[in-house]
Amino acid sequence: MTTLVTGATGNTGRHVVAELIRRGERVRALTRDPAAAAGRFPAGVEVVPGTHTAPEELGAALDGVGRLHVTVTAGLAEAGPELVRRAVDAGVRRITVVWGGFVGPVEQAVADSGVEWTRLEPQEFMSNTLTWTESIRTEGVVREPYDHPSALVHEADIGAVAAVALLDGGHAGRAYNLTGPESLTPRERIAILSRAIGRDIAFVPITHEQAVDRLTATGVSRADAEYVIGWYAAAGADSRTVVDTVERVTGRPARTFAQWAAEHAERFRAPRVTAG
Repeated sequence: MTTLVTGATGNTGRHVVAELIRRGERVRALTRDPAAAAGRFPAGVEVVPGTHTAPEELGAALDGVGRLHVTVTAGLAEAGPELVRRAVDAGVRRITVVWGGFVGPVEQAVADSGVEWTRLEPQEFMSNTLTWTESIRTEGVVREPYDHPSALVHEADIGAVAAVALLDGGHAGRAYNLTGPESLTPRERIAILSRAIGRDIAFVPITHEQAVDRLTATGVSRADAEYVIGWYAAAGADSRTVVDTVERVTGRPARTFAQWAAEHAERFRAPRVTAG
């Protein structure tokens, strides 16, 4: 049986692909640019063109697919329910969905689809730390408006849980809150990163409004920017409470932020200056 993974080149999708291949499954990876993405996947992955925000164009991609993995992203709220309908009509019988932070139209469409589904509810990705890359590399600083703790989860653990839910029984109708093994403030993450790259990193507080403006400067709508920064301002208990879901589902402990930092350390190191 073939599994179609949408958002296959994204921070979580690529780990779903890798874990399914590791388990010997047939995987079809959906991406806008197959030529550019082909070298990023393990051997054996079938790379197909398309985007989950245009489900009317996915007839060929869904052909022969029995399982579907969806990551809710900006722009999917309108197209997502149609994607789910077309997938079920095409023969998909099991769906995993990584939520967008709340149960919106896509998540509800999956729950109402009539097929087996599992919703993955990570509170915050460790990969969000990559937004600090440039300021750490060039200035040795991180600028954030809040220093609240968060139980971040490694993207590879999301991929591992998704693979188990897609391939094994006993996960239908479940909503899995996913966290790492520890709750860390930005300052604590900075200290771990500092040790990983061998360089001091300073924490520089900024205002809520400055954080919103920084996000809108990247092309994010003001409403979405307010939502994201507002989440950090008033994050609920779920965001900082460590749970053992990853270990219960996969049989092994969740990865630590120190592991993530070691894996990505080179991306945070200042570029070397060579003598001319």
